[in-house]
Amino acid sequence: MKTVIVSGALANKPGQGGEAWVRLNWVLGFRELGWKVYFIEEIASAACRDTEGRAVVFAASVNRAYFERVIRDFGLEGSASLICDQGAEIFGADAKQLANLAARSELLVNISGHLRYEPVFARVKRRIYVDIDPGFTQFWTAQGNSGAHLEGHDQLFTIGENIGLPDCPIPTCGRHWLHTRPPIVLSQWPVVTSPHLDRFTTIANWRGPFGPVTFAGTTYGLKVHEFRKILSLPQRTGQRFGMALNIHPADGRDLDALSKAGWEIENPVSAAGDPNKFRDFIQRSAAEFSVSQGIYAQTRSGWFSDRTAAYLATGKPALVQDTGFSRHLPVGDGLVPFHTVEEAANGAIRIAADYTRHCHAARAIAEEHFDSRRVIARFLENI
Repeated sequence: MKTVIVSGALANKPGQGGEAWVRLNWVLGFRELGWKVYFIEEIASAACRDTEGRAVVFAASVNRAYFERVIRDFGLEGSASLICDQGAEIFGADAKQLANLAARSELLVNISGHLRYEPVFARVKRRIYVDIDPGFTQFWTAQGNSGAHLEGHDQLFTIGENIGLPDCPIPTCGRHWLHTRPPIVLSQWPVVTSPHLDRFTTIANWRGPFGPVTFAGTTYGLKVHEFRKILSLPQRTGQRFGMALNIHPADGRDLDALSKAGWEIENPVSAAGDPNKFRDFIQRSAAEFSVSQGIYAQTRSGWFSDRTAAYLATGKPALVQDTGFSRHLPVGDGLVPFHTVEEAANGAIRIAADYTRHCHAARAIAEEHFDSRRVIARFLENI
């Protein structure tokens, strides 16, 4: 049995169930294909917090507790380690065991270049970088920022399917970028039928973790800038729209504007703060509506959301901002792209008019294009 190490941020993002699924779909997807999978994450003690946000030691942190709970919930006990401060403390296998594990592993799937712990990184036979923030990763690198941690990898993959094409302004930075899609483990995301379209929902950060990026005289915006363009959607369509939204108190004017426009806002931690809650939220929804980060749409990167793929897998239609993904995926039924608020309104009306057909089409798209067995098999063929 071949062994793969998957690495990414889980404990670093407590209370964000969707971020956990990004990593879990790779871990569980490899496992379904018969690989022995080990998940490794690094965290700095400076990032460790208690439930009130106060700094605490690693052992008492919500970060470690969240990591342990997710690992237990998905049957990964004995197959996961959390490394603090470059090995000063480790939950799970010890440093010697991790070094031995790395030496016998065929692959490291390093999501966003997260793993840099040298005793593991240097020993794996083949190190694969998976970029889930297309545009940010490449623009930073082109500007001389090494924060993306591309160095030392044998191959680079990105979910930006248009990177490298002539009409995509994202630089390749002199590197060859292979393309992948976010995998969805369909056995974890069964169809849950909604009797009717009661409202469109999504789970979102108002701003996201990064600031705007300026490159070659162009400034690329954030999700907040795209959301502001579509505030009138509830009034335009007569449909209900809701979000489990992480929004800072400093953005109170935006929150007021959302409420006045008819948007239904929920607390993201209570609604989707762990992987099970996140999945429940989507399964209880009827359809998704969402915009993307401005940088993904402005560059026509081809980025596609793993969250949207999960909606599709559950048989929920998705009305989402086109980032150039329509070049590669079937659209119109089940997956409806838009560029303007007028197109979004028309898409919402079309989905509502033939909801059952769009539900069937959504699952079919997930099975054909996002099934982890297909996505990871193609990923392996390219390595």
